[in-house]
Amino acid sequence: MRPASEQLTQPGGLAERLTALRNTAGLKAVQLAESLGWARSKVSKIENGGQVPSDQDIRDWTQATGHPEVTEELIAMLRQVQEIHTRWRRRLREGGQASIQQELDELTRSATRIRNLQVAIIPGLLQTAGYAHGIATQVSAVYGNVDIDAAVAARLRRQEILYEPGRQFEFVFSEAALYMPPCPRTAMLGQLDRLMAMDLANLTLGIIPLGAELSMSPLNSFQLLDDLLVVESYGYEDRVGGDLAETHARIFDMLMNESATGENARRLIASAAERLREELGNGEPSCMTLNRTTPPSRSMQPPLTSPVTASKSTGD
Repeated sequence: MRPASEQLTQPGGLAERLTALRNTAGLKAVQLAESLGWARSKVSKIENGGQVPSDQDIRDWTQATGHPEVTEELIAMLRQVQEIHTRWRRRLREGGQASIQQELDELTRSATRIRNLQVAIIPGLLQTAGYAHGIATQVSAVYGNVDIDAAVAARLRRQEILYEPGRQFEFVFSEAALYMPPCPRTAMLGQLDRLMAMDLANLTLGIIPLGAELSMSPLNSFQLLDDLLVVESYGYEDRVGGDLAETHARIFDMLMNESATGENARRLIASAAERLREELGNGEPSCMTLNRTTPPSRSMQPPLTSPVTASKSTGD
């Protein structure tokens, strides 16, 4: 069980307190959810530790159950849940990268809206085996003691969630990721071809064009699993909710709005694939040059909600 769940569901913890409020009010979980305009499963997820509530969720819950006076106390408990700081070095040493992938899969499956921003790599849920092998090899080079094959297999199993109903996926990454392979160039070409071939109605892909003037720079990669923020760096992982998650959600929306989507995203991928095929055919050195056409005008890009016919994937 992941740390957030343990802290939520410990005896006397936040989940137990919220459940007691609902029971005292004589409400079933479905009734409370409907009264708040939530998805029917949200109350059960919070009570079972599958979802970390936001500050507003706490306020709505206490108001609906008739006890607004305990709101601040419960929000203070929420802060303790949000201060989860998981150290990757220890987790890699104890369980390996495959265990991290499995844990992240469980966390992802508890969400219905998955958003992922990656600065310089293809998102993990969209990676091919060859590309994922390159990423796992890089992690192993830094931390050691990584079963690369097991890590790749676990990452590929996670991708089954893309084809399950009831979830919406949104991915944003920079165009630079198309030109910086962590794997052999032939494997990178397979990755680009996969992005071109994928066509899922529940997935939106945004690519930040090189040279685009942005209102917000993508300073770090992160995921949003409903309203839970997951931020990963070289040595640690943070999972938080509340105001910080809401801030990252706004940043994600800003960057998605400034990204190439739909056919414009496909053109960027196709351009990178064409250049890579030319280099492979001509036997040019592995360093890929970035001479390219000017990014398409944002005014020509499809709206945010248009389905992607290009690709999907996640950094982890």
